[in-house]
Amino acid sequence: MLSDLLTEEKIRFSSDKLNWRDAVTQVARPLLDAGDITPGYVQAMLESIAAGGTYIDLGHGIALAHARPEKGAVRTAVSMLRLAEPAPLLDQPEHAVDLYFCFAAVDAEAHMSAMASLARILSDVRTRQALRDASSAPDVIKLITQFEESR
Repeated sequence: MLSDLLTEEKIRFSSDKLNWRDAVTQVARPLLDAGDITPGYVQAMLESIAAGGTYIDLGHGIALAHARPEKGAVRTAVSMLRLAEPAPLLDQPEHAVDLYFCFAAVDAEAHMSAMASLARILSDVRTRQALRDASSAPDVIKLITQFEESR
């Protein structure tokens, strides 16, 4: 479940005006600090996006930055960065993103389970808006926990 992976210390908020590279680097920072990913994983994400990776744009102003497990995923983990102002992927306005997630998975089973949980939460219109309206990590945790318990 997402609530097992997305903990308070892995949720960040920024009022700074960031570009997409800075946003990806910042959303990855909690995973890097926790030892969930290596610096090579962050570099792989940046390179993939730079090579045309708007595929991480999930729509609704949400992006899911990730790389292949062998690029430096140590443990399955998720982090979140909420921006006050969107940081468009590849500086393309049609890919304006204000809610970045970073995802690392060590194997296909962990990948599918975590992705399914995240997809359920992000596909709910009210929950997406509530994530944007949240002003603290505890608010986000409470929201996700309530969503999961109601399912």
